[in-house]
Amino acid sequence: MASKQQTKLIKEWQSKGYYVINLVRCTPIGLPDLIALKPDEVVFIESKEKWDRLSKVQKVRIKMLKKIGFKIYVNNDLQ
Repeated sequence: MASKQQTKLIKEWQSKGYYVINLVRCTPIGLPDLIALKPDEVVFIESKEKWDRLSKVQKVRIKMLKKIGFKIYVNNDLQ
C-alpha cells in the first residue's frame, strides 16, 4: 500500500501529464519507488517521509541513474 506521501506524489506527477508506476514491489533494492513516464521523458521519484533519509544503496542507485542520464527526484527535489 502506498504511503500518504507516495499517493500525494503520484497525484502531483499525474497532474503534470505523466503516467506514474509504483515500482516498490518489482525492482531491485535501492531503486526509486516511482517512475513517471511521458513521451521522450522518464523520471524516477523516491518517496520519503520528512523524518526518513536515503540509504547508502539508494544513494548509489540514484548516482547510477543520474550517470546514464535520468532525472531523479526525492519527493519533489531534483537530485
